[in-house]
Amino acid sequence: MTSITETNNLGDLLKYEVSNLYSRDQITVAKGQNLKLGTVVGRDQDDLIKIINATATDGTQTAIGVIASDVNAKENTKAVIVTRIAMLADHAVVWPANITEEQKAAAVKQLEGRGIIIRKGV
Repeated sequence: MTSITETNNLGDLLKYEVSNLYSRDQITVAKGQNLKLGTVVGRDQDDLIKIINATATDGTQTAIGVIASDVNAKENTKAVIVTRIAMLADHAVVWPANITEEQKAAAVKQLEGRGIIIRKGV
């Protein structure tokens, strides 16, 4: 019997938002970024979105939201992020491989400041 594995979709990640016109923003993902749905992102000094990098000094050290769909940016690419007043399922949030628990906790606090709550078990 063939087994099919389905990847996460927006409904797996996003459990609540005020209104998609308020909670989401259209942004530009930087060339070379391959981001999966739910990836925590920051904005660099050129106003481009990249995966959060807690040790950076270009702005990407601050979490501003999560990507709302898979994006493989071969060039600077338009996309959508969830950036305010939303509830996310923790199992669908994607973190960089090298992030520490302390850095993750700091990023969660930054997201909470934007009204983005990450819940376990939702």
